[in-house]
Amino acid sequence: MTMTNSDLSRAPEGASTAVSLEKRTLGQTVLHVLSNHGLFLLAILFVVGYAILLPDTFLTKQTFRAIVAASVIVSFLSLAEMLVVASNNYDLSIAYNLGLTHILVMGLLTRTEIPWYAVVFIVIALSALVGLVNGLLVEFAKIDSFIATLGVGTILYGLAAWYTNGAQLVGDLPAMFTGINDTTIFNLPLPAIFVAVLVLALWVLFEFLPIGRQIYAIGGNRKAAELTGIPARRIVVGVFVASGLIVGIAGVVLAARLRVGQTAVGPEFLLPAFVGALLGSTTIRPGRVNPFGTIVAVLVLAIGIAGLQQLGGGFYVEPIFQGASLILSVGLAGYAARRRREGRRS
Repeated sequence: MTMTNSDLSRAPEGASTAVSLEKRTLGQTVLHVLSNHGLFLLAILFVVGYAILLPDTFLTKQTFRAIVAASVIVSFLSLAEMLVVASNNYDLSIAYNLGLTHILVMGLLTRTEIPWYAVVFIVIALSALVGLVNGLLVEFAKIDSFIATLGVGTILYGLAAWYTNGAQLVGDLPAMFTGINDTTIFNLPLPAIFVAVLVLALWVLFEFLPIGRQIYAIGGNRKAAELTGIPARRIVVGVFVASGLIVGIAGVVLAARLRVGQTAVGPEFLLPAFVGALLGSTTIRPGRVNPFGTIVAVLVLAIGIAGLQQLGGGFYVEPIFQGASLILSVGLAGYAARRRREGRRS
């Protein structure tokens, strides 16, 4: 007895699912697992491989703390970039904004009598203002986000060089301010807890609040989103402001960690931030940037670099690893997005 197409259309949903599972070959199953959970598998592979090669040094508390510490600033920037990418835009100013904000924190704390908590508020507000400028340039001046944010970032770099006059900013810092970096809760650095809270907040935003779905809708098809009544212009500007605010927090944390302000700090975070945001779109929700995927991507990068450094890799290993990861992340993100669209059509 054979089933016609009409019979299949009337069959229960569970039956059609069973038929599709039967038709899935072993190769397709492996490809499905790799495309949806490849980052988790890569993280496990890194940990197992480095544990075998470095049995005395890799699986230690010191390595764990180093990985967490190295991931904090990149996590902040990757989450800030993820917000903008979700709206189908880019923000190349985040690293330069980070450099300027940490310099302003050091300058205001060492050159003025402003209380440290007021300095924190001022700097974060100024960083959000940078995001507002980016949003206005993109939405009202109609400048491509890549060009607009690159221009703004270059201006910020110049302002940082002018403010420092090429010198380092050092001085005595309030203990409560440095405690932002030094405090631990349940053996976790306070900045790592800040990142965890931010991830949860963004997860709630994208998964349970209308604004999150609207951002995804704008990023997927802006014209269709506007036809449904979504205020795309206002939301995109808000996304840039939120990105700037997150970068401001990262600048405060970075200043509390380094306790010195210098123009050389900042630009080197741009590449890993992009890798974290784009590579994160290949897991948890493949084809779509998401906060948990972003954090997984950042941790994979940190684990990979930590192991290479312990194996004796030179100073050139990190940029090579990050550059290769960026190429891989863009390719995988595009592939995941195509699979998502094909799944919708089918």
